[in-house]
Amino acid sequence: MEKAVKQVIQQGRVPVKIWTDDVDSGAMEQLINMSKLPEGIVHQWIAVMPDVHWGMGATIGSVIPTIDAIVPAAVGVDIGCGMMAVETNLSSQDLPDSLREIRHSIERDIPLGAGGAHRNVPVDKFPWLDEALRSMSLTFSNLKGIGDKAKSKRWAQQMGTLGSGNHFIEICLDKEDRVWFMLHSGSRGIGNMIGMHFIAQAKKEMEKQGARLPDKNLSYFTKDSAKFAEYVNAIAWAQDYASENRKAMMASIVKNVKHAIPKLETRGENINCHHNYVSVERHYDKEVYVTRKGAIRARKGEMGIIPGSMGTRSYIVRGKGNPESFESCSHGAGRTMSRTAARKRFSEKDLAASMERIEYNHRKSIIDEIPSAYKDIDQVMAAQTDLVDIVHELRQVVSIKGD
Repeated sequence: MEKAVKQVIQQGRVPVKIWTDDVDSGAMEQLINMSKLPEGIVHQWIAVMPDVHWGMGATIGSVIPTIDAIVPAAVGVDIGCGMMAVETNLSSQDLPDSLREIRHSIERDIPLGAGGAHRNVPVDKFPWLDEALRSMSLTFSNLKGIGDKAKSKRWAQQMGTLGSGNHFIEICLDKEDRVWFMLHSGSRGIGNMIGMHFIAQAKKEMEKQGARLPDKNLSYFTKDSAKFAEYVNAIAWAQDYASENRKAMMASIVKNVKHAIPKLETRGENINCHHNYVSVERHYDKEVYVTRKGAIRARKGEMGIIPGSMGTRSYIVRGKGNPESFESCSHGAGRTMSRTAARKRFSEKDLAASMERIEYNHRKSIIDEIPSAYKDIDQVMAAQTDLVDIVHELRQVVSIKGD
């Protein structure tokens, strides 16, 4: 297997292995701080993917294996955020000359934006909700400060909704002109609520213990903490919610496109993968909690999705199971500038030029998602040839973003 690690930083208790030379100073500081966590917390090293950039709480693009401990801020607040992709039997020739009405139809059916929610959500519309109602009550009933809010209808109304920021829905074509549907979303408001609650609880717990950390955002729960089991149960629930949320939206996309193109059928196995989550795995003869913050699992033969920015290529990949990356790869292109900086630098005209021949909603509010605000996806892919093989290359013909 070819060697692709570009940098090994050794300024803490464990090394930081990085699959790129392109690391901003803020992200590098975060990574070094993470490597300074107390002895015995991080297993072996921290693996850093080529889409790495500074993130709230912890570095995006990092893979952190921990022993009997989890850092809630490393997981973040969009718990279970990830991708889903479905191949169809359609080709580009089956699509209408104008894709605007298909875009409008999807946008009418799937609420967009940070507060997006269905007005009325019958339980039978999303089968997973019925069981979730019961599990939610058990999972959150004893969580002080979150239980009552979690029992509200709001989280149920957000099942099957997109969210904001870089969350998106796309209709794509592969190199053989076959049509794919792809989307990016997570656990919506309830995941945010869970994340914020436990990040605050971890900080309180560290303060009580008098722990001296390089960054308070790296506060953690150890397995002997009463909060540890609560957090593990809550994030498992949120990760399931995120996965089901993507399935619900994909079903809506298929329904709306099938209405316009009745011959539509999906084929092959759907790909549904998290890239902000925790998983119990075995690496280097040790069972550990692997936190992937902006990274996907890439076990040998495992299928995954690495999207570029809106207006650029995306990739369906097959994992190589590289042990050095803890069987992980990048989750996308990775930002090169903040949203604020992108809004100051670029205009709606710039966005339109980069989205030529793609059907999208021309809105000023999505300028910060312009492709120029992201790394070159081809360079990101070239940096991880030892982590994944490319199976399909996709290009967008429809792009739908939340505000």
